[in-house]
Amino acid sequence: MNRILIIFLLVSFVIIFFLGLYVGLYKIFPFSELNNLKDELELRSYNLDYNSYPVEINNLISLQNSNDIEQKRKELIKFIWKTNSLPQELPNTIDRNIIDKRFSDLSNLKQIDRLTIKMEHELSSIVYVFLPEKSNGNVMIYHQGHSGGFVNGKSTIEKFLDSGFTVAAFSMPLIGLNNQPVIEIENLGSVKLFKHNQFVLLESENFSSLSYFFTPISITLNYLSENFSFDDFHMIGISGGGWTTTVYPALDTRITKSFSVAGSLPLSLRIVVDDVGDYEQFHPEFYSIANYLELYIMSSSGNGREHFQIFNKYDTCCFAVNSLDLFDDSMKKYFSKFDSGNFDILIDDTHKQHKISNSISDIIIKKIT
Repeated sequence: MNRILIIFLLVSFVIIFFLGLYVGLYKIFPFSELNNLKDELELRSYNLDYNSYPVEINNLISLQNSNDIEQKRKELIKFIWKTNSLPQELPNTIDRNIIDKRFSDLSNLKQIDRLTIKMEHELSSIVYVFLPEKSNGNVMIYHQGHSGGFVNGKSTIEKFLDSGFTVAAFSMPLIGLNNQPVIEIENLGSVKLFKHNQFVLLESENFSSLSYFFTPISITLNYLSENFSFDDFHMIGISGGGWTTTVYPALDTRITKSFSVAGSLPLSLRIVVDDVGDYEQFHPEFYSIANYLELYIMSSSGNGREHFQIFNKYDTCCFAVNSLDLFDDSMKKYFSKFDSGNFDILIDDTHKQHKISNSISDIIIKKIT
C-alpha cells in the first residue's frame, strides 16, 4: 500500500510540475488568474494606511531653533565618538588608480582610488572613489545597504558618474569588501563579527559601535576636502545605506543635499515586522538623544541644505509606503519655523523593487545640477 501511495505522489508531482511549466510557457488557463491573484496579494501588503497612525510631531520634537540643532548635534557626536568633534583623521591607506574589472566598463570614468580606513576592534572599511573624466564639481556619496557590497549599486554609481559627479562608494560595516574580524571579548572568548546586531557586545562607556557606520564617511570627506576642490558634497543611500543617509547629514553639515531611499520611518510608523531593522535602527540611547523626526530636521536645516526621505511604493523589502500625506504635511509645517533648509518626502511608484530607480536618480540630478 505504501509503495502504491509513493508512486501516486511521484506521478502527481511530475504531472503538476510539467503542467506548471506548460501554463507558464504558453500562458494558458489559469495563468492570468494566478497572475491577477499574485498582484492582488501584493497590493494588499502595499496598501497600509499610514495616515491612520498620526505622529505627534509637536510632542516629539524638542528643536525650536538653530541653536537647539547645534546643541543636539554636539550631543550626538559626543555619544558616537566620545569626543567633541567629528573624526579628523585621514585614510590609513590610499591606493590610486586601481583596477577592478567589475567597474572597468563604466563610462566617463577616469580612475578609481581605493581608501582603507581602520577602526576599533580590527574593523576596516574599504571605500572606492570614482573620479570622472568630465567633472561637474560635485561629490555624490553613495551608500549601499545590507544586500551586499556597493557593487550592487553599480548602475546608480554609473548614473551619477555619467552626470559628472565624483562618486565615493561605501558598503555597510562587515559587508562587501569590508572585513569580518574575529575578536576577543571578555567573558565570551573569540567572536567572529558578521552581523550588526553583534555590535551591542562592543558597547561601553568609552566606545560606541555606531561609529563604525559613520567614521568612514567623515574620514573620506576629510581626504576629499584636503586633496580636491569640490563645490559640494551630497549623499544618497539605499536601505541600510538609506538609514546612514538619514543620520550622517544630521551630524555633518558638509553634506548639502541628502537622499535616503527606503531607509527609515519614525519608530511609531513601523507597523510591519520588515521595517524594524537591525540594532542601529532602534539603539535606545542614541534615539533618546535625537529621534527620527529630529534627525530629519537636523539633516535638512541650514543654508542650501535639503533632505529627502524617498520611499518605493511597491518595495519588496521594507518601508513600502502608499501615502504619508498627514506626516509630510505635519513635518513641513513644523519645519517652517526654521530659517533655512528644506525637508521633503517622495514616493516612487515607477517599479516594484527595492532599489534606487532611474526615475529617482534623474530627479536627484536635476535638483542638484
